Amino acid sequence: MNIPNHIVLFPDGNRRWAKQKGLPTLDGHKKGYENLLDFAEWCKNRGVKTLTAFGFSTENWNRSEEEVSYLMKLLENGLVMNVEKYMKDGRWQKYGVRLKVIGQRERLPESLQNAIKRAEEITKDNKDLQLNLAVSYGGKWDILNAVRNIVKEGIDPEKINEKLFESHLSTAGLPVPDFIIRAGGEMRMSNFVLWQAAYSELYFSPKLWPDFTEQDLDIALAEFDRRLRRFGK
Repeated sequence: MNIPNHIVLFPDGNRRWAKQKGLPTLDGHKKGYENLLDFAEWCKNRGVKTLTAFGFSTENWNRSEEEVSYLMKLLENGLVMNVEKYMKDGRWQKYGVRLKVIGQRERLPESLQNAIKRAEEITKDNKDLQLNLAVSYGGKWDILNAVRNIVKEGIDPEKINEKLFESHLSTAGLPVPDFIIRAGGEMRMSNFVLWQAAYSELYFSPKLWPDFTEQDLDIALAEFDRRLRRFGK
């Protein structure tokens, strides 16, 4: 089977899942976060080398203060808990996942920024799976930020090509996404990896993210294996 090298994930539908079950919205986010950790393990076991997951968009800052605060604390606690857990028995190395957070870090609470730095440092030598969490990220922001940095560096416009531009994106150094999976029934890009997804294969699952299973991943991968990728040729 042809396994994608880089999967981009939209773990969508946490709030709707909670509403359907009569649970608080925050419970949906917690369940979604737990499923993301499982999803990373499933991907690693199937030979996927890079996984980029949409965690919190630039637009999500417009949600209620309670929900935003909860999401920030959920991520922070998750990072701290997992770092402490795996540090005790050396399982960071066995787990083999290297963490990177992309997005507007300066907008995040200082305690979360510190937790991110520590988790990235501890996992920097792991090689089985590169896990990128997009936090306070937007595709338009990423492109504009790259443009600003190129301008600041005073680069000759005639020397600006795709390779140079991509080196200024937050995903610099990562392979382009082969496969984009979106759970939750929506069929749109929602301002995520807009430049990077130029030739990615798209897959939309009707399942809300907390209900997305290992079998659902296998169904998606089987669909990817059937695709004939032409890259515009």
